[in-house]
Amino acid sequence: MALQGPEELGEQVEEPEDLDDQDASSISPAEEITMPSGPGGDDEPEEALLLPWDRFSAWLHCICVVGFDLELGQAVEVIYPHHSKLSEKEKTSICYLSFPDSNSGCLGDTQFCFRFRQGSNRKSSLGVFLETTDRDAPPCLKREQGHYYGYVYFRQVRDKSLKRGYFQKSLVLISKLPYVTFFHSLLKIMAPEYFEKQEPCLEAACNDMDRWPTPHPGRILTLPIMGVVIKVRIPTSYDKPGTSQLVQSAQSDSQVSIVLPTIHEVDLFRCFYPVFFHIQMLWELVLLGEALVVMAPSPAESSDTVLALVSCISPLRYSSDFRPYFTIHDSEFKEYTTRTQAPPSVILGVTNPFFAKTLQHWPHIIRIGDMKQAGR
Repeated sequence: MALQGPEELGEQVEEPEDLDDQDASSISPAEEITMPSGPGGDDEPEEALLLPWDRFSAWLHCICVVGFDLELGQAVEVIYPHHSKLSEKEKTSICYLSFPDSNSGCLGDTQFCFRFRQGSNRKSSLGVFLETTDRDAPPCLKREQGHYYGYVYFRQVRDKSLKRGYFQKSLVLISKLPYVTFFHSLLKIMAPEYFEKQEPCLEAACNDMDRWPTPHPGRILTLPIMGVVIKVRIPTSYDKPGTSQLVQSAQSDSQVSIVLPTIHEVDLFRCFYPVFFHIQMLWELVLLGEALVVMAPSPAESSDTVLALVSCISPLRYSSDFRPYFTIHDSEFKEYTTRTQAPPSVILGVTNPFFAKTLQHWPHIIRIGDMKQAGR
């Protein structure tokens, strides 16, 4: 099956890796304690026992800045907090996935999302505590066990003072939480400030996050960040289906700058508009775990469409693998493009026209927009 939108075109769960001995044995200050599980839904006594960086770690694993080096290509320039641990394989994945494909030609600011496999042997003593806060979350919003999400704010602008002629840099939030709308909204606040004020701005933002309450489902949370206050509510598995649990503005919210109606939902109509007449078939394919590839002209369209596909079967959780943005540099590239076996149960979002030929044997292809041909 090949679907396509108004315009036609032509165009790696990573293997678990042992961290370096140092990475495997080192535990960050945010990971030095094991929290006892509290009775019922009362987690406040637990939160009172949290150490520095524990609250931050409940939301994010780390923040990365990925820049472009003329000799090395993409490179991780900054990891914050500095005690955060990433294996070399994880850093490589983040580098390649944090930049749009060279064919995408994204000028200005672009936001998108990717997902990659976590290396093995990562120690975290917050596990029991996070299981408690995760207990009441709906299936589609439980934190990832073996994968990380990367939420990207990429800026590319012309700069004649640079040898390459362009300023190219990404601010990336690495998290196990599938809070797509929330983290993209957070990046809209953080990234412009970072590009203007550099690393001190990151330190201030991380210190703000380390004072946040933990992301407990059902609670209305007020989250200050860099002079802005965000108000959100994390859904619970007990929310009545079909009813609105939106956070409402109140007169007492004089200090609140942003009220987010949702932390995770994407705009399904906007994402599915190019293939709207095939919506029921797409729902069935996702429900059955069929292999799907989304070919789009940019990482933003690719990741939004894949996330829309995954969420269209909500409240069920999509239990197969999915990659909102997938590149030829992914360690699973050979595994997913081989013709010696049937395509795996995975949803891939791609932008490189090379995939049009490489994945032409896949049974279900969704083409959106007009992917630029290589060399143009």
